[in-house]
Amino acid sequence: MKKLRVEEAVGSKLCHDLTKVVPGEFKGIAFKRDHIIQAEDVEELLSIGKEHVFVWEENVGEIHEDEAAIRIAQAVMGECMVHDQPQEGKTMLRATSKGLFKVNSSLLQEVNSIESVTVASRPNNFMVEKGGKLVGARIIPLVIKEEKIEELEAICHARGPVFDIKPYKKLKVGVIITGNEVFKGRIEDRFWPVISDKMGYYEAEILGHIYCPDDLDELQSSISFYLTKGADLIILTGGMSIDPDDLTPSAIRNSGAEVITYGAPIQPGNMFLLAYLGNTTLMGVPGAAIFCKTTVLDVVLPKVFAGEKLIKQDFTNMGEGGLCLNCKVCKYPICYFGRGVER
Repeated sequence: MKKLRVEEAVGSKLCHDLTKVVPGEFKGIAFKRDHIIQAEDVEELLSIGKEHVFVWEENVGEIHEDEAAIRIAQAVMGECMVHDQPQEGKTMLRATSKGLFKVNSSLLQEVNSIESVTVASRPNNFMVEKGGKLVGARIIPLVIKEEKIEELEAICHARGPVFDIKPYKKLKVGVIITGNEVFKGRIEDRFWPVISDKMGYYEAEILGHIYCPDDLDELQSSISFYLTKGADLIILTGGMSIDPDDLTPSAIRNSGAEVITYGAPIQPGNMFLLAYLGNTTLMGVPGAAIFCKTTVLDVVLPKVFAGEKLIKQDFTNMGEGGLCLNCKVCKYPICYFGRGVER
């Protein structure tokens, strides 16, 4: 490329987008790449602070920022995502499906260690929606040595994509709502509307919801019922404290399930329980889910519906960032809650 005074650049072709900024009013493209500069453009260019412009001049071994952005995007992207056409030298990766966004953190660091390459993304394990922004990619200069992009492409080819999306699976879900007070009609059930709403987001197949008294045999019978129905996930609500008459943890253990955690360093939802019985996930959900919009349940569900199998360390890592501030307007997952330390 070649640098020219704007007065000398009339008739030349711009080699990059030029941005105009009006504080508080506008930020966008004033002149697009490949625009042929006209005499009447000179004053506008000067008004946006461009006394010089860059016009394209072929240089062997160099590629333009737009081509570089596309090649970076194509190298780092995985399943269920597409990239936009570049604007102002940047391209954006977007989701083609809602699901759980995954980042290979060490590979991303290696990519960003390549001189003049920048790739910025949402965090690992972020819940994303179809069409949502995921990643922005660009180079710092207007042109870059092609060998740098080839280096990046070789790294990603050898180690796999930097980013991926795990779409949510269509799980079969059975719900068991415990407590004599609900079973006997003394109080209105407030758990089922909450659980039903959360399952609706994942488009789960609901096998039913059973009201169960504080009786160990009844609880175990309800678990067995859903197992015979082929449940992928069984959610048991209530009865999760350490009180002697809170039987949900015992019922889950007696089913033969392997308990991964009973209790986690995250609030609200400290008394959460997760267990596995064959291919079935069992959850014991404490009462906080009734009163709080966001709890540990909302942190765990996307991973379960994405087909991941959690281990104890996933929960011990939740301590850092595990304290919800109960904001008046909940913006989860656009906050730190439940993000924890990645393993």
